[in-house]
Amino acid sequence: MLSLFKRFSPALFVFLLLLGACGNAPDSSPESAVEANPAYASLNDSIRSFPKDAALFLRRATRLSQANAHELAYNDFKKAWSLQPSEQTALPYAANLQILGKIPERLTLLKTCSTKFPANQQLQRLMADAYSESGNRQFALKQYREILNSDPKDFETWYEQGLLLEQMKDTTGAISSLQKAYELQPVATYGLELAHLYAEQKNRKALDICNDILKQDSASLMIDPLFIKGIYYANMKLYPEAIAQFDSCIQRDWKTTDAYLEKGIAYYHLQDFKTAIKTFSMATTVSNTDPDAYYWLGRCYEATRRKPEAISNYQNTLSLDKSFTDAKDAIERLKGTSQ
Repeated sequence: MLSLFKRFSPALFVFLLLLGACGNAPDSSPESAVEANPAYASLNDSIRSFPKDAALFLRRATRLSQANAHELAYNDFKKAWSLQPSEQTALPYAANLQILGKIPERLTLLKTCSTKFPANQQLQRLMADAYSESGNRQFALKQYREILNSDPKDFETWYEQGLLLEQMKDTTGAISSLQKAYELQPVATYGLELAHLYAEQKNRKALDICNDILKQDSASLMIDPLFIKGIYYANMKLYPEAIAQFDSCIQRDWKTTDAYLEKGIAYYHLQDFKTAIKTFSMATTVSNTDPDAYYWLGRCYEATRRKPEAISNYQNTLSLDKSFTDAKDAIERLKGTSQ
């Protein structure tokens, strides 16, 4: 299923914001640039005067991260931790390591923190997240369960456990965990993830959750609840209702590529190929790098026996995604048939 919303770890989200993780790629300037930059002159002087003050390194690291100089900030976070291995230095250091993709070092840090600060559930949860990201899902699941045994009201851990169980294809367990997270903390992020799973299960609870979230959206800016409602209706083969929801997504943001794609698929199932082609063509206008749009254009042209156009769009699909086997099989099938 196509999905609009991105998943994230609430435990780390605050620190990612603090560090400016949503900015550009890390600054690759040499360390001397920090010394030469007048913006850091006062901090640099203080660090030269007090080279063992962890708070100063932590302050400069934070400022460097806010400027997207994450590689340079890394050295200062590491130094701050070595001078003062505390919870205050560990959390932003762990966030920096995640940004830079230093998984082994991040795991080492969080293992140390687990021993030094066993009562800090946030650090324990971050370690579970790190294990999950490294592929050790069973250990991550064990860690989440230990946290919940000590604090069954930890909604963030219920949420993270739900995401992990979803990755492990345990849909029933995922729904149970996400439901618990949403009951404890009824915020949109948790509700949308839960509604997405209910929609895939063709469970009407998806609509109830999305409608509750939309009631709180006084500015009428949210797209995800409308999109999930559309997915639910599409899975139920209620295509006109699904199209109405995808149209609402597009009205709120005309650049919502996934809404065009799902709308086009709905028209395809209604065998309204002319409208489907127009919709998929609009999707390629909004984003000409999405292979799904070209693939479905190929499906529409194939359904209407327009072989050259079908092959051309399947080829466009493969040019964007060489692993798109359905497009490859379609080309071989069409080239193997008579004109």
